[in-house]
Amino acid sequence: MTIAVLVVFCLGVINFAAHKAVLESGHPMLAQVPWLLKSLGGRASLLVEFVMLLGSMLMVSAGSQGWALLYLVYSLVNGVAAWLIVTERL
Repeated sequence: MTIAVLVVFCLGVINFAAHKAVLESGHPMLAQVPWLLKSLGGRASLLVEFVMLLGSMLMVSAGSQGWALLYLVYSLVNGVAAWLIVTERL
């Protein structure tokens, strides 16, 4: 296992935690989410998060280190967005 795969996995755990916090925040913006992502109480959107993590881990393990950088950027944007939603600054 390369260090990049481990880093992507750890970022994925953080992304799942941020995503769950947003789902539990009850922010009014969640009412505008498309019906497909609302199914199963918002848990369908966690499936999308999982597919993104799995795809990134597979690409990084295949030797494409650029995907680790892209997933890091995604995680930073995701973290800022989650913080804005949970703290109701957005």
